[in-house]
Amino acid sequence: MVSLPRQPEAASPPTHIAIIMDGNGRWASARGLPRIAGHRQGAESVRRAVEGCIELGVSYLTLFGFSSENWKRPAAEVTDLMGLLKRYLQSEIAELHKHGVRLRVIGERSRLAPDLVSLIENAERMTESNSRLHLTLALNYGSRMEISTAARNLAAAVQAGLVRLEAIDERLFAGFLGTSDVPDPDLVLRTSGEQRLSNFLLWQSAYAELVFLDVLWPDFNKSHLEDAIHEFNRRERRYGASSG
Repeated sequence: MVSLPRQPEAASPPTHIAIIMDGNGRWASARGLPRIAGHRQGAESVRRAVEGCIELGVSYLTLFGFSSENWKRPAAEVTDLMGLLKRYLQSEIAELHKHGVRLRVIGERSRLAPDLVSLIENAERMTESNSRLHLTLALNYGSRMEISTAARNLAAAVQAGLVRLEAIDERLFAGFLGTSDVPDPDLVLRTSGEQRLSNFLLWQSAYAELVFLDVLWPDFNKSHLEDAIHEFNRRERRYGASSG
């Protein structure tokens, strides 16, 4: 886990930061509050993360909002989470648009409520021309599901004669993923002290730097983002090559 002293100099930001927002439930439990209180406070951290990325010059931010495994949680918590997502889209989209943020959602939408899907589609249409920050929310998302869906769609394209079998390579396959028009993350950040990817962007994170912060997501702020970027810039990215 990273616990670095604050650095006085500005750090050059990575192009794409992906965040596993973890610790909402523990934050609420430590205060004797229902879990939804942690999720609500976590929504404030989303706002801080977006603002911080804009201020620091990050071009792409991907947030793990709701995983395909999260349906296993108690029904009441899932209902609260879905309601929170709807309220976020209703209350924040105009502000995101005003600040030049493009919002996109990846993940399987068939299990989401029709009114939530409608809000997602409206938000994507409204912000599609923005480019100051490309914000991707992963909802009902699981990387293994994404990869298997991409493989199935690619196989169908081969079967239909649209793709030659011998033409398949990593670049072509990546074009069938939900992130086909988004660069791979340079930095994957997870809060709460847990140190795993939890089925998040497994293909895309092949060469990402991983940073784990011992802070619960509702307490996350710009200084934590800056710490993670400083740690990212301390590392030598070799992409499999030797260091010299």
